[in-house]
Amino acid sequence: MPQIQLTPAQRKAFRADAHHLNPVVMIGADGLTPNVSKEVDAALKAHGLIKVRVFSDDRAGREAMLQQLADSLSAAPIQHIGKLLVLWRPVEEKERELDEDRMRGPKDVKILKFSKRGGQKPEMKVVRVLGNQRLTKGGQVKRAKQRQKSLKKGGNA
Repeated sequence: MPQIQLTPAQRKAFRADAHHLNPVVMIGADGLTPNVSKEVDAALKAHGLIKVRVFSDDRAGREAMLQQLADSLSAAPIQHIGKLLVLWRPVEEKERELDEDRMRGPKDVKILKFSKRGGQKPEMKVVRVLGNQRLTKGGQVKRAKQRQKSLKKGGNA
């Protein structure tokens, strides 16, 4: 699989975006194993832009790992600085749509409420569910419980 080619401006933007990221995959003494490649692939699917830490003192070896990962996973090598490698691959649309749907604000949900007596039409009700709420089986909206503040131990009150 060929790696993705980026312009210098795109690469610069991705370097800036990756600055605050923490490494999500670590490559140890065994080097680039199939399991490590699998984890890098899963991280790229989930995040798109990732950092990988390599625990090796061989600079040429780290550069080779970056190129090998980029080629085998069809990703773009963004940066190799010290023992950190930065890779990018576009996130698939299907997964991105699911994430956006989950992150949206209030949602209007239709609820059918059936009568206990038979033969009557079910009542349809539209309920707005916010991000901190959930819908129960009975069609009621429950709010998330507020977190309790923990008391500091050993302090004088």
